[in-house]
Amino acid sequence: MASDQGFGKILASLPLTTFRAGDTVLSAGTKSGRLLVLKSGAVTILKDSIEIAKVEEPGAVFGELSALLDVPHTADVRALTDSQFHVADAALLGKDPAALLEVARILARRIVAANKSVVELRSQIQAGRSPSVLGKLLEKVEEVLSVGGASFET
Repeated sequence: MASDQGFGKILASLPLTTFRAGDTVLSAGTKSGRLLVLKSGAVTILKDSIEIAKVEEPGAVFGELSALLDVPHTADVRALTDSQFHVADAALLGKDPAALLEVARILARRIVAANKSVVELRSQIQAGRSPSVLGKLLEKVEEVLSVGGASFET
């Protein structure tokens, strides 16, 4: 799609930053004013010190909720390995329709995946499944909502 190609060009023009293993990439409760797109490496996403996802997919985006809603980051993102990111000012989403469309698609995919997971969870509850099975399904929902389907083609 043209917008995908347009955003690919934007990514290629963005500066890169590197975080070393163990570095905090984004901190919950703060506003960085940045949108980060993973180029290489791996990160963990933590909510209240609980790991909810590991991400190593190039093109995964971080900081989009904070950028769109002008609110603090909702989770900590920590580098598991040396990781490199494309860095954009959060204002990019208000200035570039291709960037905004890509983030909207990412968020839409998360909603679809989360809805499927919630239906599956409800089905398992009605079937009287064990708490351990339900716990695993709940973890899946948390992961989907945090980063599931959240990547740009890079």
